[in-house]
Amino acid sequence: MLKVLSDILLAIDSGNLSALVLLDLSAAFDTVDDDILIRRLKTSYGLSGMVLQWFQTYLVGRSQCVRTGLSASLLTMIVCGVPQGPVLGLILFLLYTADLILLIRGHGLCPHLYADDTQIYGFCRPSASLAPEHHHQLC
Repeated sequence: MLKVLSDILLAIDSGNLSALVLLDLSAAFDTVDDDILIRRLKTSYGLSGMVLQWFQTYLVGRSQCVRTGLSASLLTMIVCGVPQGPVLGLILFLLYTADLILLIRGHGLCPHLYADDTQIYGFCRPSASLAPEHHHQLC
């Protein structure tokens, strides 16, 4: 947050307007599409063979149930999401959302991502506030 705050304060001190959007995805780890993640691991990160097969085995075909005391719910198949306990779940989520940085920067805005929290911010001169394509990128 200090980086984002510092960038915004520098822009304001320079006489620019600032805009900040805060995204907090609810249940973000549960919304990861396994097929898209596997495809991204293959195409964006070059995984193949046994390594890619290991990730497929890790992600696809998982099930869960809720247990309280001696009672348990029926077993339910998990159709999307990454496990949230292991560090690998966080890493897979970050790999899944990595293209978001390029998308945000492609629009001339500044991204800052931490786990499932995303800050998108940008700056422009007051005279350019009616023409958003003329902004200054400071990040």
